[in-house]
Amino acid sequence: MENRENFADSSAENIEEGRSQPPSSLVWAIGIAATIFFACSSLRHALFQSTAFDLGIFDQAIYLLSQNQTPFSSLMEMHILGDHAAVIYYPLALLYKIYPDLHWLLLVQAVALCLGAWPSWSLARLAGLNQEQSRAIAFIYLLYPVVFNINLFDFHPEVIALPAILAAILAARLNKILGFCTAIMLVLSCKAVLSLTIAATGLWLFFCEKKQRFGAIALLLGAAWFLIASQKIIPYFSGSEVAGVGRYSYLGKSVLEIIINLILKPQLILGRILSIDTIKYLFILILPVIWLLLPFPRPNNLRYLTPLIPAIPTLIINILSDLAFQRSLAYQYSVPIIPFLILAAIAKQASPKNAQLKTESQIFLPLQTARSQLKKLQIPQLWLGIQLPKQMIIWSLIIFLIFGEYKDFFLYLNRLDTWQATREAVAQVQPQSSILTDNRLAPHFTHRPIVKLLSQVSAQTNLAEFKYILLNLRHPWPDTEKIGNTLANQLKKAPNFQLIYQKNEVILFKQIPD
Repeated sequence: MENRENFADSSAENIEEGRSQPPSSLVWAIGIAATIFFACSSLRHALFQSTAFDLGIFDQAIYLLSQNQTPFSSLMEMHILGDHAAVIYYPLALLYKIYPDLHWLLLVQAVALCLGAWPSWSLARLAGLNQEQSRAIAFIYLLYPVVFNINLFDFHPEVIALPAILAAILAARLNKILGFCTAIMLVLSCKAVLSLTIAATGLWLFFCEKKQRFGAIALLLGAAWFLIASQKIIPYFSGSEVAGVGRYSYLGKSVLEIIINLILKPQLILGRILSIDTIKYLFILILPVIWLLLPFPRPNNLRYLTPLIPAIPTLIINILSDLAFQRSLAYQYSVPIIPFLILAAIAKQASPKNAQLKTESQIFLPLQTARSQLKKLQIPQLWLGIQLPKQMIIWSLIIFLIFGEYKDFFLYLNRLDTWQATREAVAQVQPQSSILTDNRLAPHFTHRPIVKLLSQVSAQTNLAEFKYILLNLRHPWPDTEKIGNTLANQLKKAPNFQLIYQKNEVILFKQIPD
């Protein structure tokens, strides 16, 4: 009876800790990280290194919404809801009504990504980790290479879902049904495919967390939105199947056909699942928390790995894709996996057996060696108890330095020789005028109904559609370099276009009115 009372008291104490405010050091860390994230993405854009895919398409759609126009993406040639049924664009457009500026998206992305550290800390405290360990978990989140890298890769609405997933799980564990439903709806509004993550989260909550009511809600909402978005919304607005189905052509031509083949023809996917490419992807993905997830020092069972169940749909989608970049840490595809890796790391550190062997598990030495070293050095237990958080942070920092895409800024230096010329050319393009340009320059012209890429034109394209055509021949987008050179030579001879700016191989043509 006494043990039960102690357990109840401990649980109540943990719940209060989960509801408490984070320490000021973590608040400062979140604020500083968000500032750095925003500064880095803004600098990348200012250096003309952001791209139409994916910053430009979202900026154009949200801008058009803010102007009460149809959010038809001229870059994708479809209504923006036909892409991923992300209704989050509509509330984001309210920011553009204050002032239409692309930097709103970069700011929202930076803040959303860094805010994930808050529920990470709260979940750690709720699980019974001490202040130092919980703060280390939050820092691991902030230093996760995927979190930083996706901040640099233009803008993606699913980043808003990252802290929302963690907040939903926190709300479920605190039995806050309203907060849970709000967070779930926010996640679903960010991207249709996240409905699979939510449905899987529902199964995990129902069977593993014994949160039947919360699990049923997540499963129902996730499954319902997946069917509505994939079978109704996306086909209606795009006129075709769900975006990305072509990446799995060997499995089928539609979402339902792919799902059926996954069940009935497992031999189609075994080779990919067991490939070296997959093993490498998984290893790099879990590397920041790998030693927190290993079964050392012999926990009672592997139940701490059950939080990884909701990550399975995203892992399968990435592993089975024909496109290798879906298994890269530089892109957004692994974002929905991060919350569950953090949860698994928390669960491992909070497991009862692990708590009993706390001293030995906090260093990388065997038990007897640890005791021997402790006796020789006469180090107090309290000092040894803070080693794990330090090691966690140092390890995360090392992995970040290896896999963080901050190194791309050194590549940008090689393209600075056309920066001033590009700025001058951009300044000569009139607002709202139609323009044809390349992938790196397009995000600077997306506050207009018509902006298109060189990849969208062919020899048969009627260039009269465009008032301006802007090219950077010295540093072109690699995929359209040949098209740009051919088009430049063609336009120099065209009677209906005039070369109005040329410097450092940055050239701007303007259509001459009839």
